[in-house]
Amino acid sequence: MFGKKKSKPQIDQAQLELIENAQRRIKQKKRLYVHFVVFLIGAIFLIVANTVLGIGQDLKILGVDWFVYAILIWLFLFVYHLFNVFVTHKFMGKNWERQQLDKLVAQQQQRLEKLKQQLDKAEKTTLEHNTANKELQQQKKSPNTKTLTIIVAAGEDNAIGKDNDLIWHLSDDLKRFKQLTSGHHIIMGRKTFESFPKPLPNRTHIVVTRQLDYKAPDGVIVVNNMEDALDAARTDLQPFIIGGGEIYKQAMALADKIELTRVHDTFEGADTFFPEIDHTIWKEVNKTSHPKDEKHAHAFSFITYLKQ
Repeated sequence: MFGKKKSKPQIDQAQLELIENAQRRIKQKKRLYVHFVVFLIGAIFLIVANTVLGIGQDLKILGVDWFVYAILIWLFLFVYHLFNVFVTHKFMGKNWERQQLDKLVAQQQQRLEKLKQQLDKAEKTTLEHNTANKELQQQKKSPNTKTLTIIVAAGEDNAIGKDNDLIWHLSDDLKRFKQLTSGHHIIMGRKTFESFPKPLPNRTHIVVTRQLDYKAPDGVIVVNNMEDALDAARTDLQPFIIGGGEIYKQAMALADKIELTRVHDTFEGADTFFPEIDHTIWKEVNKTSHPKDEKHAHAFSFITYLKQ
């Protein structure tokens, strides 16, 4: 029909690249042809000048006519041009430059990716520490949060006692125990209670024993199971479990926090042990280390764990 314009044929990217490559090869061949013609004309001129016109016939270099050197130089230039057109431009042309640039970009992207992974890992670690510290601070600040805390001193092999007594004497550990438990209910087994010369001052003692007729000093609460012990401490927002081994085992599933003094040594002959801490359940939120010195025969660390 009249008035309709014919649509132009579309050329896709692959066809365009083929056309550009063909045009580039044509230019290379033109350059080679021009140089070849110049080479032939120059060579013919040198031969005619020497043989017909007699120019430089008497000129010899190392016993060879000068025009032989001229033709060899001319031939060298031709070969150089040939190599430049078909080799250098082929392997080190724009495509080669593009490939080198792509390699450099890829290497830079790999470096950036590694830096990003390292940054993400550092941010994740920082976030975990901040979250744990935030939880700890919230527990400290919240006046209505009840926290059942286990407090214990244990060696590297989890040893906590021998013959119903401590294996070591660490003055700073005893000071910390007094500071944390003062004014609170302390829950313990009968043997632990009997290891005290007398009830500890400024603390309410709750003794768990199977003996139904067990007699204790005035002010000491005697119960027969852990459930009754916790009920007896219901008015305390932070009662403490202080031992021994069997009481610790029962309390691990019930406690919210562990205040551990880790004594960095092992002790032979221990007969009481603290349960293994499952780090998938308990998260370390604070740690303070103390070296061995004249007042302490063993190095130790104060470690706080919160249940996740």
